[in-house]
Amino acid sequence: MRRIPTCVLTDAAPPRVGGGHALDRFVQIGSLTKALTGTLLARLAEAGVVAPGDPVERWLPAPPGTGITLLHLARHTSGLPRLPPGLGRRDPYAAFGHTELERLVRGLDTVAVRPPGDEEYSNLGYAVLGAALAAAGGAPYEELLEAHVLRPAGITEVTARPAPARRLTAPGLLPGTRRAPWTMDGAVLPAGGLWATPRAVAALVVALLVERRLGEPAVGWQSAGPLYWHNGATRDASVFAGATADGRWAVVHRLNGRAEDTDRAGIALLRRA
Repeated sequence: MRRIPTCVLTDAAPPRVGGGHALDRFVQIGSLTKALTGTLLARLAEAGVVAPGDPVERWLPAPPGTGITLLHLARHTSGLPRLPPGLGRRDPYAAFGHTELERLVRGLDTVAVRPPGDEEYSNLGYAVLGAALAAAGGAPYEELLEAHVLRPAGITEVTARPAPARRLTAPGLLPGTRRAPWTMDGAVLPAGGLWATPRAVAALVVALLVERRLGEPAVGWQSAGPLYWHNGATRDASVFAGATADGRWAVVHRLNGRAEDTDRAGIALLRRA
């Protein structure tokens, strides 16, 4: 059995770290990246750079008339499939670069599996959204995220490419070994490729969901009654981050273990609070 390094942060108690996890090491946060990409959409819309209702073909070489807008992409209602076609198994996103994404965009009308407006959770949709925002903003996704979201919110220790010495990946079966993480700094980055320290994830939750320094939570966050939340999972890392309307919040990050158990742990913390 592999160890399950765990880090828990809440508003109600000091951080709890066990199994070799760390508050100050960078870990993959998977689809929690989408909450930041949705916030970037909101910030660029507020600045007049884009409009949520912009059709994809305004910013990318998509065929006209798909009916897919930036807001559809952010809400998972674009009708695009969950994953890009043709991914590998061992490191699925390693070969999914910007050239491959552009090829899909040029045939977007044939890639969609549902009409716009129908819900279909889509990593591909957020990859397209990130590319559209980069085209509209005239800079790489990471630069726009730093300028419009992270720096204004006072968030540090979030990046696509942390220094190897500061990365924390899952322990392997043999003592002293580590599991290789998925490569997600290519075209899929806006959908799930960011790394962050657990303390940075907690700061993000406080800034965006509790203090709301950048306004109301953006469309990238999931909501359920008084709860705003998002989770994320890669090959061996999983995270839950959420906050309620009364200011309670919780972050759970684990290496190894099942992502569903990470979600359950985070929700249980909020319920107990």
